[in-house]
Amino acid sequence: MRLIILIGLLLLSAQSLATVYRWVDENGKVHYSDEPKNNAEAIDLNENTQNNITINIPKKLNVTPTTETQINYTISITSPQQEATVRDNNGNFTVSASVAPELPRGVLLTLLIDGVIIAQPQVSPVFQLTGINRGEHSLVVNAVTQSGKVLASSSPRKIFLHQASVFGPAKKSK
Repeated sequence: MRLIILIGLLLLSAQSLATVYRWVDENGKVHYSDEPKNNAEAIDLNENTQNNITINIPKKLNVTPTTETQINYTISITSPQQEATVRDNNGNFTVSASVAPELPRGVLLTLLIDGVIIAQPQVSPVFQLTGINRGEHSLVVNAVTQSGKVLASSSPRKIFLHQASVFGPAKKSK
């Protein structure tokens, strides 16, 4: 049984070495086939017709590794001014900051009042605050990546929020 399979495989492999024919049609297009056609000529395939690929190994470049240049961002609070008194009975006021150079996409700004993040992280350097309690507060604006890394931070800005009290000074009676 094995002998029959071996003979069959040898016959198939001999058949695969068939002659290749080349001919040109009336439009000038060249055709190749294993079946003879009119005006076809047999082509002898030499070992030279096999594809040979040579791979050039790239030369190593003498490049010294460079450290990534880290961009230094500058954040400063532009409003309210240092030690300013903000007067609002509802505790509403606006904090504005400036950032240089422009932050890359995906970096957000956060506002901390007395070390606590008060507003949602945002792209805009203008924060609208509501319901802040009266008293002395420290403001800081941070540039934060989505992973939570702080890229830059402003200097702390001290402000005073003044709210009128119902309990005013006693009035003199007559």
